Amino acid sequence: MVKKVFVLLACASSAIMLSSCSTTVADSKQPTNADSSQTIEATDTNATNTTETVDAPANGSSFVDGVLTTPEMKIQITNHKVIQVGEKGNEYGSKPVIAFWYQITNLTEKDIEKDISPMNFIFVMEAFQDNNPNAENKLEVGSLPDDKFLDSQMENIKKGGTVESAIAYELDDLKTPVDLVASNDLGMTEIGKITYKLK
Repeated sequence: MVKKVFVLLACASSAIMLSSCSTTVADSKQPTNADSSQTIEATDTNATNTTETVDAPANGSSFVDGVLTTPEMKIQITNHKVIQVGEKGNEYGSKPVIAFWYQITNLTEKDIEKDISPMNFIFVMEAFQDNNPNAENKLEVGSLPDDKFLDSQMENIKKGGTVESAIAYELDDLKTPVDLVASNDLGMTEIGKITYKLK
């Protein structure tokens, strides 16, 4: 009986979550900005965008020069590099990774109760390598590439506060560029994209 109640509760909560997601998506659909693509060399931390101007989507979010800004947070990518298998930051992986170091700032207003942590990066960013002619190739998140963030990656950031962290994505090859795509509704509406060339 307890199992039945648990299953029913799980189904009900899933249905509620799905219905609220579909309402949010329908209400917040914005046209994808065709001019929001940029290209950066993965080994050059001082690289600049290949596009000169990028218009922000109507919802006020933008992803320009490695900085994602939404009404709730700001994520600034401060460094990135490819780490081979066995090298520091990828000691236990079976694939090379592209690692990103970033700062995340909580921009929520005082009357909004929302937890912002360094882990929010994975909810607003997805990485792809376009090396499959038939399907999108979304990259898997790898191990934390910098162990100094091991204890802080789940920290709840205070309003106005900024915390540093890092993330890595497992590469399928070392030639195909990586597209880092930002969205604010779990990939449904693209805010912008930066392409990182691998050397």
